[in-house]
This record gives sequence, structure tokens and C-alpha cells, in this order.
Amino acid sequence: MIVCLPRRATRILAILTTALFVSIAGDALGQGVAPRPVQAQSLADVLEEITPAVVNIAVTSRAPAETNPLFNDPYFRRFFDLPQMPQQRPRMSAGSGVIVDAQKGYILTNHHVIEGASEIAVTLKDRRRFTAELVGSDKATDIALVRIDASNLTALRLGDSGSLRVGDSVVAIGNPFGLGQTVTSGIVSALGRSGLNVEGYEDFIQTDASINPGNSGGALVTADGRLVGINTAIIAPAGGNVGIGFAVPIDMASAVMKQLIEHGEVRRGRIGVAIQDLTPDLAEALGIRETHGAVVASVESGSPAAEAGIQAGDIIV
Repeated sequence: MIVCLPRRATRILAILTTALFVSIAGDALGQGVAPRPVQAQSLADVLEEITPAVVNIAVTSRAPAETNPLFNDPYFRRFFDLPQMPQQRPRMSAGSGVIVDAQKGYILTNHHVIEGASEIAVTLKDRRRFTAELVGSDKATDIALVRIDASNLTALRLGDSGSLRVGDSVVAIGNPFGLGQTVTSGIVSALGRSGLNVEGYEDFIQTDASINPGNSGGALVTADGRLVGINTAIIAPAGGNVGIGFAVPIDMASAVMKQLIEHGEVRRGRIGVAIQDLTPDLAEALGIRETHGAVVASVESGSPAAEAGIQAGDIIV
């Protein structure tokens, strides 16, 4: 039996059928072209961009030759017609550096890398070699700044070492043992590390990224390629890496760099006091309630502290 629907009902049924077909097709099409999630930049890609900013530094210095004690006898020297001054022999050493200004050719490194240098040679990743000029150096922070006259340089972006947290991923780039550019990875193990008995200011970033002799002056960078430290020291009882390395925070290194550019040296204020931590035992011995602060151990005569009336034994909280 054939049933004929009214014209109006037929039209409604056609509209519903079309809508259902479009909905199903749309869902299928939407599933087929769903946007892929954006992938984060890989570490290899980051390193490809930033490693040209890390350089090898070769230093030539003059070291006095070891002499026999007899050479100190003027009669012995006169008899054998020996020169009055002992001859010096050239000494070679290697380290690393980081380009921080591509336009002006500024390179940050360590003071101990270039100390006593008669010649500083910089080799880029593309094997170009330049003689560097020493802009200035600061022994207290172990930071030095050199400059090369070169074009087409790559500089590292400066990060914020103050925002680092323990556990952040970092990468150390340098020239260990003079082998050439090497990359190692690790994490930030500690912040504000001191007590290493290193002369000067101690406020290091500690990392377990492998740092070895020759890495000094190299870069400590975050996973996104920002410079957060200048590698400077290791604890190495056997002379090699044991997973404890240290870097000067870039905030400190950057402040030193600005003064080296402007003055050729770092100019610091002076208070004129020696202090020690106020421990609970010391507070009890002094008969005070405060257990946090500092005790003035001594005051330098004629210093700003002395003029201000600060005396040995004062408690600073």
C-alpha cells in the first residue's frame, strides 16, 4: 500500500534528513582535521641556535723558569757568565667564553682564565680565530670581559638568575680539557652556595651538569636557551667531575660587566667592618634574645663604619 504524505509533511521530513546528514558529515570531517598540538622546541634545536655564542679561549702567559739555587749566587753567575734575570718560558692554558654582545664583540669569561695573559686567542664554533683585547677583569667575582673585532657573531640572550629554582633544567657548554665545544645537561642543585673558600664573593649556582677543567668561563643556560650563569669552579678531589659544579649568577656577572665597560674595573663601596653570623650559641653567650643577625667582629679605623659609631660587639638584626 502506498501512503502519500501531505506536501508540508514531506518538506519537513526532507529538511530534517538534510540536517542529520550535514551533522554526521561535519563530525566526521572535524575529527579528520583536528589541529595537532604544538610541540615544544627540542633541546637539539635550542642548542643549534645558541652554541655558536660559546667560544674557546686559548691564553699565552709567561712563567718564570725553575732555576737551580746556585743561580742565585752572584759569583757563580759571574763565573759562568749567566744572565742576571732568569728566562721566562711561555705557558699555554685553555678555557671558554660567552658572546654577550654580537655588535661590539664582548665576551664574558673568568678572571682566572685570562689572568697574567700576554695573548688571548678566541676561536669561534665556525673555526674563525681572533686575538682578543682585555676590557677589564674582576678577581673578587672571577669575571673578566674581552672583546674581539668580528662580524656575524651570535650572542646569548641574558636570563634572570634570580628566578631560578632548585630542580630547573640547565645545560653547561664549554671547552673541557681543550677537547672542543662540549654540551652537558643537569639541574640546578642549589642556589646561593657559599663556603667554598674561594677568594672573593661567593653566591654560586650549584649544578650537577658536568663541568671540568676548561669549562671555566663557559655558559650555563636554561632549557629555552637563556644565559643564567658563567661556569667557574668544581669540587674535584680526584681532578675530574663528581657532579658538583658552580657558576657565577648572570645577574652578578652582568653588573660587573657594566662597570668593566665603563671603568675598566669594578668600583665598590666600603663599610669597614668584619662580621660573623649570630648563632643561638653566640646569642646565649652574649646574653641577648635575638638569634638571627650578625655580630660586628671588628671595625677598621677611619672607615665609614667607625665614623658612624659602629663598634666591635654590636649586633645587627
